[in-house]
Amino acid sequence: MRFAAIANHFGDKYRHAILAMDGDYECLARVASEVPVKQLNILVRKHDTLGSVFRFRRALREQSTDLLVTYNWGAIEWAIANRPRILPHVHIEDGFGPDEADSQLLRRRLTRRFALSRSIVALPSRTLERAALRQWHLPKDRVRYIPNGIDCAKFTGRQAPIRFTQGCGPVIGTVAALRPEKNIARLLRAFRVVREKTACRLLIAGDGQQRGDLERLARATLPAESVVFVGHVDAVERVYSSIDVFALSSDTEQMPTSVMEAMASGLPVVATDVGDVAEMLTAENRAFVVSRDDEAFAGALLKLVADASLRDALGSANQSAACARFGVSRMFADYDAVFASEIGKS
Repeated sequence: MRFAAIANHFGDKYRHAILAMDGDYECLARVASEVPVKQLNILVRKHDTLGSVFRFRRALREQSTDLLVTYNWGAIEWAIANRPRILPHVHIEDGFGPDEADSQLLRRRLTRRFALSRSIVALPSRTLERAALRQWHLPKDRVRYIPNGIDCAKFTGRQAPIRFTQGCGPVIGTVAALRPEKNIARLLRAFRVVREKTACRLLIAGDGQQRGDLERLARATLPAESVVFVGHVDAVERVYSSIDVFALSSDTEQMPTSVMEAMASGLPVVATDVGDVAEMLTAENRAFVVSRDDEAFAGALLKLVADASLRDALGSANQSAACARFGVSRMFADYDAVFASEIGKS
């Protein structure tokens, strides 16, 4: 999503040759037609690190390319393939999967230290920046903190909400890929506790591998009129206009875009204490950043569901903070500076 935003902003300033390591190119539909993009046809085999490194190194020599940009652990073999260096390299790390939610795996820390020590490493959170310096032991002059940004104007105005057909009470909502690390099951369990004490509803926007399981859990434990899964929503600002409390129930995050969007939309946030979330929110809202515990999460939700004036006060403070700190222009400028600087070394 961030790549698509950056590519669209710069138009034909950059040409992009893209390899999706999992073969999923769905996000290319979000890239504007005037952006020069081609898909690379390079064999990717799981559990064939050595073979992949040789194939990727050959591709780096053969492609007419000025800069290698890799994203996350899944592309680390490209960073290894670029040692000794063929191209300038920028690695963008967004966070960790479920297997590193509690602590980083030693072999991955060591691999990152080796593969990325001569690369520029761009990180969207202070949590990741600390990990890069203290655990991966990367040189400080190679690490760049570039916070994510959003188009705040898109979210500050009220949009046509998504209507519930039944039910009453404030709406708790989330926007998330339905993957294990987002732990939407925690949100469903907490919502059940809240609903036993007060009238409320739950809106879940997003799609993913866990959707079927989560819908079955909701049907088994909650009244049908109390929860709705709306799937992927293109105009995501409509989701935020439909809810009263935003909930982030993840086991691992860094600087989640959904929290920035919720803040810009003037919403209070209940979240697990992951990544930079507490630092992102206003001081007033930080009391609702809790441990990864169902009971604590439910308690925070209940306080906000029951207090409309508190919701309004927190939402207003969050909106002012988001518009002051998370504008997308700074993010574009920072990435442009990194890309241009490294391309100049090719």
